[in-house]
Amino acid sequence: MPLANAHDRYGAVTKTFHWLTALLILSAIPLGLFANDLAHAVRNPDIATTDADVSRAAFLFSLHKTIGVTVFFVALLRILWAMGQTKPGLLNGDKPLEARAAETVHWLLYGSLVAVPLTGWIHHAATTGFAPIWWPFGQSLPLVPKDDGLAHTFASLHHILNWVLWGSLAAHVAGALKHHVIDRDATLRRMLPGRTTAEPTARQPGHVLPAVAALVIWAAALGTGSALGYFSHETEPAQSAGADTAEPAAETASAEAPAQTQGAENAWTVTAGTLGLTVVQMGSEVTGQFEDWTADIVYDETADSDGSHGTVDVTVTIASLTLGSVTSDAKGADYLAAEDHPTATFSADIVSRDAGHVATGTLTIKDNSVPVEMPFELTIDGDTATASGGLTVDRRDFGIGGQSEGNVGASVDIRFDLTAER
Repeated sequence: MPLANAHDRYGAVTKTFHWLTALLILSAIPLGLFANDLAHAVRNPDIATTDADVSRAAFLFSLHKTIGVTVFFVALLRILWAMGQTKPGLLNGDKPLEARAAETVHWLLYGSLVAVPLTGWIHHAATTGFAPIWWPFGQSLPLVPKDDGLAHTFASLHHILNWVLWGSLAAHVAGALKHHVIDRDATLRRMLPGRTTAEPTARQPGHVLPAVAALVIWAAALGTGSALGYFSHETEPAQSAGADTAEPAAETASAEAPAQTQGAENAWTVTAGTLGLTVVQMGSEVTGQFEDWTADIVYDETADSDGSHGTVDVTVTIASLTLGSVTSDAKGADYLAAEDHPTATFSADIVSRDAGHVATGTLTIKDNSVPVEMPFELTIDGDTATASGGLTVDRRDFGIGGQSEGNVGASVDIRFDLTAER
């Protein structure tokens, strides 16, 4: 069987691309549907699920995403190959409406095979956590920031464009069966293995009207999705190391500190800062931040006889956590239980040691108090101080999640960066 196309037949390479794409698409679609249904069940408090259900959902999503990325690259290679090939003519070109409909479906299929996996990939790259792609690349994409609003937009695009893809596939299959069963021509047989040839009709449809029709269908689908509210999304501002985005937390820290501490000698007011954490889920790091926390700091550059410089008391609002796509799960009853345990606290003495400064005290989460030590770096310039540090805790010590490693690693890294004024 020849590799290249001719005006009356398809070559082996085109047929391989066609059936490989069909196999990948017909695998990815049910995997995505099953994974989505299972994920909804896992997140529904009224449905009893287990860690095995979570693992199964993550496995199915990873498989779906990995196949989707494969579809994207196969589609690009297929398009590049088609651009240099003769396109076999239609066998029903003398039926203008039918021929133009077939060409419109072909435009929709080619566009969808690129747009659907790409929008899903961008959604994956813009969020964090849950079901990594198994290729050795692809967890992040250039120019795609980690942003909940962006992730929501591309998740909506992926969902809407999926409907266009499914409709196009249904029309494509129905058309092929009509040609084979009703018209009894060689349209379908030309794409099967072997060397089937069939002379196209002298009349063939143009490319412009079908391409325009495909664009109109895509625009109509997106417009309908927008009208149904798929793109509406209220995003929570993400805090970062920059002063502008850190100001809400800093203002809270300043406003809510006890009055006696604010006026005390050697009291410090936080003016900018971030408080974040990193967990490992399904083998991938997931990083998040608390938007609302307060810090009551008393610090004297001169240590007393036991090396103590002062104290720090931190209160964290659990509901202010953002942790990518697993935010709601992290704040749920099985983990941080934000509704029943709205705050976490850290109370410590600030002491100096040979290696630097350490905050040694007690971290309390979900009413479980654990002694911890947090080393940090401190720089003081006049009445301005900058500090950064962190520690690693075991979530199981605080009754967070199950006792086994499961889908979420036991170790949680906590990190802070702040600027304070005396």
